[in-house]
Amino acid sequence: MNIIKETHFNRELKVFENRPENLFAMLEASAKKCPDHEAIVRNEVRLTYKEMVDKAEKIAGNLQNSMCVQKGDRIALLLGNSIEFCLLIFACAKIGAIVVPLNTRLREKELSYMIKQSGSKLLFVDDEFLEKVENMRDEDSSLEVQYFFLVGDQTAKRKDYLPFEILDQPSTVVEINVSEDDPLFIMYTSGTTGLPKGAVGSHLGAIHSSINYQSVLQSNHETRTLIAVPLFHVTGLIGQFLHMIRVGGTSVIMTRYKTEEYIRLTVEEEITFLFNVPTIYIMMMAHADFSLNSYPKVNCIAYGGAPMSTETIYKLKKYFPNAYLHNAYGATETSSPATIMPQVYDAAKVDSVGLPVPVGEMIVVNELDEPCLPGEVGELLIKGPMVVESYWNNETANHTSFLNGYWRSGDLAKIDGDGFVYIVDRKKDLINRGGEKIFSIEVENVLYNHPQVLEAAVVGVPDPVFGEIVKAVIVAKADESIDIEEVRAFVAQHLANYKVPKLVELVSELPRNPAGKILKTALKNIPSVK
Repeated sequence: MNIIKETHFNRELKVFENRPENLFAMLEASAKKCPDHEAIVRNEVRLTYKEMVDKAEKIAGNLQNSMCVQKGDRIALLLGNSIEFCLLIFACAKIGAIVVPLNTRLREKELSYMIKQSGSKLLFVDDEFLEKVENMRDEDSSLEVQYFFLVGDQTAKRKDYLPFEILDQPSTVVEINVSEDDPLFIMYTSGTTGLPKGAVGSHLGAIHSSINYQSVLQSNHETRTLIAVPLFHVTGLIGQFLHMIRVGGTSVIMTRYKTEEYIRLTVEEEITFLFNVPTIYIMMMAHADFSLNSYPKVNCIAYGGAPMSTETIYKLKKYFPNAYLHNAYGATETSSPATIMPQVYDAAKVDSVGLPVPVGEMIVVNELDEPCLPGEVGELLIKGPMVVESYWNNETANHTSFLNGYWRSGDLAKIDGDGFVYIVDRKKDLINRGGEKIFSIEVENVLYNHPQVLEAAVVGVPDPVFGEIVKAVIVAKADESIDIEEVRAFVAQHLANYKVPKLVELVSELPRNPAGKILKTALKNIPSVK
């Protein structure tokens, strides 16, 4: 697609020409091209594109006519991966309502804050998470939601919740104008003050991210993806589901990741496109069932969120010989991808997270916000139609998080002379040992190549002499034992002495958020061996 320049959100942006006018139009375009093609598969349910459009329009009409939902109203979803989640995304998009996908693993206090801060009018909840909502209603009398909907088997038992099925009745949508600049979702991300920030994503952003993936990964209507990461996260929602809607492909949905089921579905559903954090691939290839199958249909493997060891990359290439491997980097605020590794690249670029997406613009700046030279490390700033417009009702964050149309990622990075981006560390994860700056990812990359190490994470912990020292938390491979002194010696062979972990802790697994990213704050409190 041709790329032109337009002004959106008071920013001059590179955009794709002849794009859909809003997200529902993107669905309609695929339904027109391939009405009988499978759009969503979950267990025994298989929805074609035509069926999906019909169901989403019914839900949209009932939201308007029975629930009095108007353009701009917020609709909160406390749902696991499901058909209902997918349909609600497009029903809300049709009538200009704003979806608030909630992290199902959060505590009641956190969820209550998000529902109230967003001013959500409706709340949809799976019966699996009903107890959380009941606790919220008991503990917080200010939790004012006009309608509660229950999805699941307990619907008939709860008279104070509306059953989802009532939205599937015939109802005509009152057509309204939904612009591509209108808000599509509010996704909450961690805030520096301790309170979550609601990133406001637009139709424009989701559409451009979907086209970015299509352009770089070369996906099409034959592409079939298996979604095991949460749909309330941008990787599952945009990197997989909306991406498939754009190209007319198929999304096979798992409620949650289970290794045996993931392997089975990859084979039975003839999956061609996998997208996960490295840990999922490691667990998948270590399972006894994995080597019993072959995977000739898989032609695209994407990953991100953590370093990938050279051993894991080697195994992926071995077991998926027909697949291109794509490292990808992004955030909630970039509506999923900011960079993607191209299909073909020089082996020397293997540590890169790729090139900026086709409509993305990036600069690296120093502490004075001055542009860095190629190869110099600084904070990565990102611009493009996929970047969120603002944070919901948060002027402080809006003032500090954007600079001249660019979003401040908070990541330390460098861009080489060929335009490839390298993420060096999070600014907050940079370790300062007696004035010496240590990038945690640099140490982690070495540890990942140790023959007995399955996973590793590095953090800085307080020290009375140096201010901070390096701590490594390591997961050993199955049936392997790790000698801590040998690990230190291994790191010392590759890095300067001051970068060698002073503290080491062996654990059975690393703490992670629902998107699979390691929770480094939790690692600082794990007892260590000196």
